[in-house]
Amino acid sequence: MNFLPTCSNAPESPIPAWFCAILGVAILFGVAPKASAAPFTPGSDAQVLETLPTKAGDPVAKELRELRAVLAKNPGDMERAIVLAQRYIDLASAEGDPRYIGYAEAVIRPWLKADIPVEIQFTRALLRQYRHDFINAISDLDSVLARSPGHADALAWKWALYVVMADYEKARDGCEKRRGVASEASFAACVASIDSLTGKATEAYASLGAALKSEPDHSADFRQWALTRLGEFALRAGDKVKAERHFKESMATGVTDGYVLGAYSDLLLDENRPREVIALLKDWTRSDILLLRLAIAEKMLSTPTEKAWTQALSDRFADSALRGDKLHLAEEARFELVLKNNPTRAVELAVENWKALQREPRDARILMEAALAAKTPEAARPAMDWVSRNHYQEFPYPDLDKALGKLMK
Repeated sequence: MNFLPTCSNAPESPIPAWFCAILGVAILFGVAPKASAAPFTPGSDAQVLETLPTKAGDPVAKELRELRAVLAKNPGDMERAIVLAQRYIDLASAEGDPRYIGYAEAVIRPWLKADIPVEIQFTRALLRQYRHDFINAISDLDSVLARSPGHADALAWKWALYVVMADYEKARDGCEKRRGVASEASFAACVASIDSLTGKATEAYASLGAALKSEPDHSADFRQWALTRLGEFALRAGDKVKAERHFKESMATGVTDGYVLGAYSDLLLDENRPREVIALLKDWTRSDILLLRLAIAEKMLSTPTEKAWTQALSDRFADSALRGDKLHLAEEARFELVLKNNPTRAVELAVENWKALQREPRDARILMEAALAAKTPEAARPAMDWVSRNHYQEFPYPDLDKALGKLMK
């Protein structure tokens, strides 16, 4: 694809995910082994730990079987390997199931040698960004662009990662490098994404809306991506009605995407509409970030299943810690703050997340909310500085900033 990476990749807002094989069904219902248990070590790389659940006649499962079969007949076919690996990455991001990432890593492993082919290195960059290893992901992208300066997807991902890291100057430079490579609508969306984070949300909304109308024949993927961004820009400009409309339009495109579900769920939770969140996310429990929002909604209603979902999340985070994974720090901080009522631990996680270069609005928000709840306002200083420096006005950031400022006096 030669436009901005779609929400099935969603690099400008990468979906955090935990990584490795787990006992999925057991964990969903809170009966997985606890973190104190000894970790299981497979006997060999070929040992199957788990098979992802599929339905009879599932077109995605059929597609994957066919791709694997073709590659199995000719394991040295790099182009086929790249197609399969990137399809796994798409599914991991779209469905919020990180087990696909393990499959993708295994597919490209044979080519990770001294002279890494360009497209293999690009694929590794995608895998690294999924793990939130942003610095090494950018290093891979730089290597790709050194050999292939016009690599459209590498250019798109590079600016997007700088947005995630809140390095907006480098992000703008990355956008400029896409001029003439991306379509006019994609280039406009690139610039608007940064403007929306730096005090120009209203202008960004108008710019992207006009760009989308000027090129109505974009693919469903791009339209879904752009509509999600319009929803976010509208929120940043203070218009929740428009934001909800765009999120619904995004979901109506038919493109499977967990990111917009999370963004819309957060809007509904802020509006005290938990029943709608439950209806929206009841079939998305394999995704940690969506299960978190489902559990929060159920806690708001004191449902019988809230404790089971909370325990399931607790087991998942503990399992990630056992493996040394730190991909979910902001989500875990929210879990500790909202579901476990442990603001001290939430602050620790939110600070660690910020230091790890994950610096999007939601990362600033959880840091500020946790610090306020824990009465440790100085911990939120980096997020407060981010809000002030970028003139960020989305609800409830200004209110949090004022409340933290009062505590500091």
